[in-house]
Amino acid sequence: MCRSRPSAPTASKPPAPNRGADAERCAAHYLQQHGLVLLAQNVLYRQGELDLVMEHGDNLVFVEVRLRRGSRFGGAIGSVTVTKQRRIIGAARQYLAAHPTLAERPCRFDLVALDEDHRGHRRIQWLQAAFDTCIPDPKREWT
Repeated sequence: MCRSRPSAPTASKPPAPNRGADAERCAAHYLQQHGLVLLAQNVLYRQGELDLVMEHGDNLVFVEVRLRRGSRFGGAIGSVTVTKQRRIIGAARQYLAAHPTLAERPCRFDLVALDEDHRGHRRIQWLQAAFDTCIPDPKREWT
């Protein structure tokens, strides 16, 4: 279990960017302990950001890391909306276009959800194949 860093005595909690970076480090470490190999981190494209790009056997894995305090409103898992999934998929397509040698490999979209309690203890959930590229287009009418 990862624990958030203690905050400074004068601050109630670390700034959001530090908490997010800490959550990504925690997730990368957790996944590496489970046999994944880190290829890239915080890859930014116009479509969106890829938190972690990893290998798991022959699979190329795009990992979204979500940190939430408490489980209200679905917690970390519930925070990955269809819109967010589309952005990740778009960024993954751009990553594959920039790395053509990886484009032929099977790809997977995983989620590492970290739910933090009031004491800073984090519960980690790793959802393999959390979503795929078959997300319906809301603009398309089905007849």
